[in-house]
Amino acid sequence: MKLRHSTRQKQKLSQTMRSWLPILQSDLSSLKETLDEVTKENPFVEIKSGNEVSSRTHHPKERQHYQKNAVTDEIEAMNSSEKSLYDILFEQIVPPLFLTKKSKKIAYAIIDNLNTNGYFDVDIKQFAKDIGESVEDVESVRKKFAYLEPHGIGAVDLLESFLFQLDHYDLDDGVYHCTKRIIEDFENIKSYKKEKFFNDAIRVIKKFHNPPAIAYQKEQAQIIPDILIETKNGKFEVSLNEAYYPAIEIELGGIEDKFDFVKEKIKDAKLLVDALDMRKATLTKIALMIVEYQYDFFTGGPIKPMKLDDLAMELERHHSTISRAISDKYLSCERGIFPIKSFFAIGMGEDGETSNTEIKEFIKEVIRHEDHKKPLSDNKIVAEVEKKFDIKIGRRTVTKYRMQANIASSSERKKLYLLELS
Repeated sequence: MKLRHSTRQKQKLSQTMRSWLPILQSDLSSLKETLDEVTKENPFVEIKSGNEVSSRTHHPKERQHYQKNAVTDEIEAMNSSEKSLYDILFEQIVPPLFLTKKSKKIAYAIIDNLNTNGYFDVDIKQFAKDIGESVEDVESVRKKFAYLEPHGIGAVDLLESFLFQLDHYDLDDGVYHCTKRIIEDFENIKSYKKEKFFNDAIRVIKKFHNPPAIAYQKEQAQIIPDILIETKNGKFEVSLNEAYYPAIEIELGGIEDKFDFVKEKIKDAKLLVDALDMRKATLTKIALMIVEYQYDFFTGGPIKPMKLDDLAMELERHHSTISRAISDKYLSCERGIFPIKSFFAIGMGEDGETSNTEIKEFIKEVIRHEDHKKPLSDNKIVAEVEKKFDIKIGRRTVTKYRMQANIASSSERKKLYLLELS
């Protein structure tokens, strides 16, 4: 009897785990969609949205601040659209621009390798080798992206993006050629101030999308956090964002539950309720551990080194389970909204007490206050980091951190600063 009971318990847990993992991995904004998919063949289950979900609107992606006049139309368009940038681009890979299977294959590969800003900033020789095509063919197809929307997409850098966008403006010849010359010689922009069409050209350039994928970048303020951390009576209180959680309702509609089919579907629904409860319990435990490990951060200090494995061990869960649990999820506290994964920082330096997150924030701060006439190279930023934290760090590491923050290179920043001054 005990053996049979133990076997049934294991089977139930196994079934719940199978339901639990996709539910655990979904972010809060897509949780209802995940539940709908799981229950689409169960006529006795209804998934109801959280109290506030219906009032949400879709917003463009990620976190940079750019000139509003360059993006207003795109943002308004995106507010009424659920399509991603990749959906929009894939729909445009059709004749007559892309006639052959080969050109479509290359175009799809280019789309898959665009960065979050919409640039194709890969090693083109290596890329061509990886997909088994020539550099010439890749470039031929990539140049056709100049005719796609959003305009400027697929360019290798800011200035090529401007050139792509320029051809979509109906301009007088004088303004067009002046604008083109300025873009091609951007570092010497001041030398064109006496040109007849200079002011018109600058007005055109300031209308360009910068970067080309800006309309598809999510604003951090519109992210829905899974976890809420508030201070009450001098203590931190952890809670889930219950207002956005969907509810699972079992509705028999007068049908008796003595039929095997009905019993099976009710059993499935109850397993789903268990899975949703496991998601809530796991995220609550993770939040409590983060507050304990990162207490200094919540009181105004920096994020400290913290390993995913440490949390997995504390919660007696597999590393991959915790990784799924924090993927694409956010935490809200008095200091703002943060990706949960940002609290898992690597220790650097001999003592391991300096986190990579702290270094990333310092790099952003250094660049924020740099001389716009002489932007800091990555090598100079390395020197600043080593001086501040008394550690050794490689230039490639600084470059990686800068790129992860969507910050342009020193030469690109110089061009952008020049544009701001014009």
